[in-house]
Amino acid sequence: MATIYDFEAQQIGGQTVALSQFRGKPLLIVNTASACGFTPQFGGLEELHKTYGPRGLVVLGFPCNQFGSQDPGSNDEIASFCQVNYGVSFPMMAKTNVNGPEAHPLYRWLTAEAPGLLGSKAIKWNFTKFLVGKDGQVIRRYAPQEAPAKLAKDIEAALAA
Repeated sequence: MATIYDFEAQQIGGQTVALSQFRGKPLLIVNTASACGFTPQFGGLEELHKTYGPRGLVVLGFPCNQFGSQDPGSNDEIASFCQVNYGVSFPMMAKTNVNGPEAHPLYRWLTAEAPGLLGSKAIKWNFTKFLVGKDGQVIRRYAPQEAPAKLAKDIEAALAA
């Protein structure tokens, strides 16, 4: 059985990261976009990172341009936007496809482990969130409109597990 620790991802700066380096820590994985109605959620995600990061939570942002072309910039432009506008200090990954034949293997696994409404495996929009437990298994999938602050109770439980 696969866990999140079986995957790698590329950081926004180009370095490959084995997700096994986060073993034993809960992860919040989010497909992001810089020009979306939900883009202000970067602020809430940064708050979760500042509040729960010292206790072990790792927030990982995966920019995606598959929804209305709302993240067309280069990885460098996206990184700059997130830092300048929202003070993002949590790890951002390289631009990633989350749906279709070019979907990152991590996202194929996440959507199989936690299907959406009516069992759909597809990501419907930017800022879909996945909470992964310390054991590397998906705890829950959250819809884009769920504000990061509303995840606090589940994050607290994942940290305590």
